[in-house]
Amino acid sequence: MADLRAPHGSWVRRPGLWRVLAAGWAVFAVIDVMTRLRLYEEAWVALGVSLALDPLIFLLAAGLFLAFDRLGFEGRITWRALPWILGLSLAASGVVVAAGSFIRSRFELAMAGWGPHEAVAIVAVHYFLIFTIWSLVCFWIKAEIARQVEAERALEAEGQALRTELQRLRLQLDPHFLFNALNGIGEEIPENPEAALAMLRDLSTFLRQSLTGMDVTIATVADEAEALASYLRVQEARFGARLRARVDVEEAAGMRPIPSFLLQPLVENAIKHGRREPRLEVTVEIRAEGEALAIRVANTGALAPASPGGAGIGLANIRRRLALHYPGRHDFALEQAGGVVVARLRLEGAPCSAP
Repeated sequence: MADLRAPHGSWVRRPGLWRVLAAGWAVFAVIDVMTRLRLYEEAWVALGVSLALDPLIFLLAAGLFLAFDRLGFEGRITWRALPWILGLSLAASGVVVAAGSFIRSRFELAMAGWGPHEAVAIVAVHYFLIFTIWSLVCFWIKAEIARQVEAERALEAEGQALRTELQRLRLQLDPHFLFNALNGIGEEIPENPEAALAMLRDLSTFLRQSLTGMDVTIATVADEAEALASYLRVQEARFGARLRARVDVEEAAGMRPIPSFLLQPLVENAIKHGRREPRLEVTVEIRAEGEALAIRVANTGALAPASPGGAGIGLANIRRRLALHYPGRHDFALEQAGGVVVARLRLEGAPCSAP
């Protein structure tokens, strides 16, 4: 199990924490001066004692913070932590009392209405309570930091899971495509070696783009279109006159980001389920509409009736990827328009990147 405790010194990397602490101690300094003004009844004495003692108090407070951090307490007040809290708070208050007594003795200062022993006792209790409260605040801060660290690690784990999910979906291409393409090349070699060579080149281009982008979930529209064109040329060579395909990308959309191979399942479904008699027509159109991408994938044929298996993993794949990359920012519709099946996508803004 991963250790979710805040690592030693993790508070150093949190400037927001330091700003809050600085504001809190600034308020304390003002209150401390006002308290001493009532005790010494002279402003210059109160200010002078505060300037002498407050830096020491702040230094001791920082020392307590560091001590609790180094002792490895996890932000919970336990029976083991309690003696440390009381003991260190008592020691810190003793240092302040000793320093205050030295200053009063050195400059012959007296607290109004208090004798020497009474002043020491009251001041000791006062600062013991202050340092004890501060120690409790230290534990709360450490617990809060631990909570934030845990939340950050949970987000990191969620991000890693998202990247893994996107990678898995990215690789879910139809395995029959490769076998069919290779069989088609083999059939062409004896009688039409030039066509077989062209088909092999297109297949090589498609597979090279697939492998090159194995670790990349975001591509440009132009790269996506090139991969689709290579795939469709292989299929055209395979089916001959029974298939005609076209990929049309508006120039303004070419450099827009898009999840890599997002459209591949739609084109695969068009090839697999489209009507080839007398000829299957497949069209891919990608347009830029403001900050959005409008995509249309059409093929001649009819929508297959719903079945337990649906249209295979393709449509489930694309819906899942759209939900991950464009949460609440996409539209996807599959409809029949006369003798043509049309898949329409509208993608708002840039996809969520998962490098």
